[in-house]
Amino acid sequence: MRLRALLETDALGLRLLGGEDELDRTVRGVMTTDLRDPSRYLSGGELVLTGLAWRRDEADSEPFVRILAGAGVAGMAAGEAELGAIPDDLVQACLRHRLPLFAVNESVAFATITEYVVRQVSGERAGDLAAVVDRHRRLMTSGPAGGGPEVVLDLLGSDLDLRAWVLSPTGRRIAGAGAPLPAGTGAVLAGEHLSATRTGRRGPHRAVTRGTTYSLFPIRNTGRGAAPASRDVRETVLSDWLLAVEADAGDWPAARLDLLQGVTQLIAVERDRRDAARTVRRRLAQEVLELVQTGAAPAEIAARLRVAAPVLLPGLGTAPHWQVVVARVEWGEGGAGAPGIEAGPVAQSLLEEILVDPATVGPDSADRIAVAHTGDEAIALVPLPTAPGADGGAPASEDEDGPATGADTGSGLHADALLATVRAPLTAGLADDGRLTLGVSAPVHSAEGLRGALEEARHARRVAAARPGRVCAAGHHELASHVLLLPFVPDDVRRAFTARLLDPLRDYDRRHRAELIPTLEAFLDCDGSWTRCAGRLHLHVNTLRYRVGRIEQLTGRDLSRLEDKLDFFLALRMS
Repeated sequence: MRLRALLETDALGLRLLGGEDELDRTVRGVMTTDLRDPSRYLSGGELVLTGLAWRRDEADSEPFVRILAGAGVAGMAAGEAELGAIPDDLVQACLRHRLPLFAVNESVAFATITEYVVRQVSGERAGDLAAVVDRHRRLMTSGPAGGGPEVVLDLLGSDLDLRAWVLSPTGRRIAGAGAPLPAGTGAVLAGEHLSATRTGRRGPHRAVTRGTTYSLFPIRNTGRGAAPASRDVRETVLSDWLLAVEADAGDWPAARLDLLQGVTQLIAVERDRRDAARTVRRRLAQEVLELVQTGAAPAEIAARLRVAAPVLLPGLGTAPHWQVVVARVEWGEGGAGAPGIEAGPVAQSLLEEILVDPATVGPDSADRIAVAHTGDEAIALVPLPTAPGADGGAPASEDEDGPATGADTGSGLHADALLATVRAPLTAGLADDGRLTLGVSAPVHSAEGLRGALEEARHARRVAAARPGRVCAAGHHELASHVLLLPFVPDDVRRAFTARLLDPLRDYDRRHRAELIPTLEAFLDCDGSWTRCAGRLHLHVNTLRYRVGRIEQLTGRDLSRLEDKLDFFLALRMS
């Protein structure tokens, strides 16, 4: 605002005592002081309000005015309540330093002037920022030149002193200006937002955590070209982003609220672009899934995987191992379902987010995840890169003195770890009528193993569904041998279980003629007795111990444990 606007507002009751030629100065803020030297608190552009308590005699006016002029303030308004009139020495000092001087009637409170200036300055900043936001929206709509959500969040910080972050429905940081949120705060805010959304409350939602107040704005594209509004909030609640602002928006004027709504629309454009970029990965996953489910030849599936690998593993030329993750979102008590809600796309968007490392920042972090959906299920094909030079298949050769080397698939996805950081916010979003269950397969290294991995992940999800809780997961390691005795377990799961235990031993025997499989059978038949087994096989006990040690090394099992003995026993009987 300009200084002359103060004279045009009758409610302020200000009189100009000098500096008429300087009334076009811009006022950027207001400060009230009676310090003899307030320079440390001035940054330039302020209207300084003073009650003249600093003035003891006429010699004090010159240094006080010189300090204000040197700091670049816009003008000074002096109250008449203390001395009854503005001293002439102060008027003359302001004239010498070309500092506009106003007299404030004793009936007008400084608070009234402060409120007026702050309201005007804030409104003009918001108006300027709104124009910038609108311009940025047009840039982002037409192409990537706008710079993404980080740019507009920087504007909120620089022009309105607002710290803001864009968060995923699990609380992962998509974008933010300045310092990140404290650890765990994103998940708390996402949970608060999801809970408020499920109760039907309109945003922004107020949340307080660790003594700090935040306002949470939903991010949805309601502009031209946007998808039709959902009839049921449950269709979008688990996929929408949110804008978290470190402020209480409850007492904001309508203009500022409208500005923040414009910001959310701008960020929604980026969200739509991100979703469009996922189309290729989703299509690849859908094609592979259809081939696997229809029983296509392994060679045909392998060819499709070779096409998918460069897209999912940019820059890596090695053949990956794969894991399959199955997720299902169900609405309605007792799994009765909710009419009209397509659960498959909901689970697809949610699984894409869950499979991203929670520490990863940015909207395009899921570029190595391919998720399809069929019916009410979402199915993810997750590549696990092999070590450089590995062939993506069986372990490399070894001699009797050293361990096998090759692709390491032991570092794949683990069901519990996937949900560790997202369980709380998703539970809030699922509320009292939703449920998420998830199953993870063991890694496989060929197209032949994908069918079994898919069935294994589905069965693991059914195991998770049998547990209490709104968000549950199970992994392949939980498909213990006693589960395999149940008649409803598919044959592919049985084959996957036996292959995972026995294939490393068969491969080793084929390459080294080591007879590990016969040794394992004899060891189990002898109830783990070293002496009896060595006698049956006509071996020295030390040779038997070496073979058993090799079996344990190749399979990661311990033949001194009853559970592992039982698993090997069942695998041998089913093979």
